[in-house]
Amino acid sequence: MAFEPAPWPRRLRSQEWYAGNGRDTIYHRGWMKNQGYPHDLFDGRPIIGILNTWSDLTPCNGHLRELAEKVKAGIWEAGGFPVEVPVFSASENTFRPTAMMFRNLAAMSIEEQMRGQPIDGAVLLVGCDKTTPSLLMAAASTDLPSIVVTGGPMLNGYFRGERVGSGTHLWKFSEAVKAGEMTQDEFLEAEESMSRSSGTCNTMGTASTMASMAEALGMALSGNAAIPAVDSRRRVIAQMSGRRIVQMVKDDLKPSDIMTKQAFENAIRTNGATGGSTNAVIHMLAIAGRVGVDLTLDDWDRCGRDVATIVNLMPSGAYLMEEFFYAGGLPVVLKRLGEGGQLHKTALTVSGQTIWDEVKDVRNWNEDVILPLSKALTQQGGIAVVRGNLAPQGAVLKPSAATPQLLKHRGRAVVFEDIDDYKARINDEALDIDESCVMVLKNCGPKGYPGMAEVGNMGLPPKVLRKGITDMVRISDARMSGTAYGTVVLHTSPEAAAGGPLAVVRTGDMIELDVEARRLHLDIPDAELAARLQAWAPSHEQVDSGYLWMHQQHVQGADTGADLDFLKGCRGSPVGKDSH
Repeated sequence: MAFEPAPWPRRLRSQEWYAGNGRDTIYHRGWMKNQGYPHDLFDGRPIIGILNTWSDLTPCNGHLRELAEKVKAGIWEAGGFPVEVPVFSASENTFRPTAMMFRNLAAMSIEEQMRGQPIDGAVLLVGCDKTTPSLLMAAASTDLPSIVVTGGPMLNGYFRGERVGSGTHLWKFSEAVKAGEMTQDEFLEAEESMSRSSGTCNTMGTASTMASMAEALGMALSGNAAIPAVDSRRRVIAQMSGRRIVQMVKDDLKPSDIMTKQAFENAIRTNGATGGSTNAVIHMLAIAGRVGVDLTLDDWDRCGRDVATIVNLMPSGAYLMEEFFYAGGLPVVLKRLGEGGQLHKTALTVSGQTIWDEVKDVRNWNEDVILPLSKALTQQGGIAVVRGNLAPQGAVLKPSAATPQLLKHRGRAVVFEDIDDYKARINDEALDIDESCVMVLKNCGPKGYPGMAEVGNMGLPPKVLRKGITDMVRISDARMSGTAYGTVVLHTSPEAAAGGPLAVVRTGDMIELDVEARRLHLDIPDAELAARLQAWAPSHEQVDSGYLWMHQQHVQGADTGADLDFLKGCRGSPVGKDSH
């Protein structure tokens, strides 16, 4: 159904604070005037909150203060009233035990800021991994007109003439040190080349993936995802987004109008085509749960299964985000999906136009970076969802970053009870393990870690690495960085800490993985599995107070988005009672 703009002019929610001459109005309006705002700015024009996740401790977003000024310029130009609002910034780089534990806290706090403050629309100024989903979750739960502006990826890194990808080469070089192929001094030298400009990871990691998801969902202007942070065109799109959000408020174009089931299916297929992060699965399920769209793991498998990975970027391919932008960026990918019948062309975007109208005329400027279908990295690049007695509610694997020969594998389990057990034993030359084994890590899920850390791409034992082996089948209830690679089965649900079958796997058990058949099987009799589960008791850290307690008590499984159970759904943006 076509979107029908609301009539304009009309009374906006911000006028509940600023309209009239009564005591309470003067209370709200008068204090704002201490910043030098003229009286006529409170005349009913749209007040736009710039929700800024800038922080010195979120280095990927360290340039967003400057970008916010361009957003403000656009809002002023369009006749709006910009107000910059610092919000919770869940930094992947610094937060312990993991930023994922704070994604939901950020979403909750930002939702309440949006609802409780006198704003009519929002610019979601994001970048680092968890800032994008947390702000989208908040926007979905308030359903205020919102538009995403991403900070953009950093420039390519180079080390001794080789492209260095954020995260991807961190894992690669770390393994090379363990294998004796790289010295510690060389590793430290390489560090200087990894992050040489402002911006998010320059690989198709979770930050770039979620920027792509926002654009594929229709929540950002076309082309937003790939523009490098330091490119002048990043500032241009920020200013244009500022202009656009004012009109979105006038039209009352809301997240619920844009983030439909068709939009989510577009995003899922985009993830497959770009070789996007497995983290997107959890985030998109959580966002859908907030906006009221019925999205499941089955949708991820159904929509992504036949999508070819055509973006030749690390960790799946060879290039980085800078080249992706020069080749034409995400619009080229969306056009390719549309031409192949894998795009819902009529899906609405924040521009007010359909997604097909935005991309139908774009060109691919580099077919080494955005590949033709005949040269795809893999013909079935969408996230694979595997199930079985080891993962009754599903687990995920990224085929584009896996070793094809390992996608069907049977091996002996080598079990690590938690991350501390793994760290204590993995470098032990006496560890009974070889490349045919299946590494199993427990108690690293939403409840168990707690928060579900990016430790699923367990580094291999040094004695295996020295053979020249760089990949093994690894299974856990953890996540992995979107920059990581390997035949890694993640998000196993139910998690070990919740009493899922993963909790009772023992070293020596045989495990079968068959990605084509979508099967993950623990080869023991059903009766034995039942007996083990009956005798199981939790061993993960449990607390009795604070946010960590609330998180462990209320977090849902990875298979539904790992949101807090009481935060699902849209609560809208009603204006509360006056404060005085």
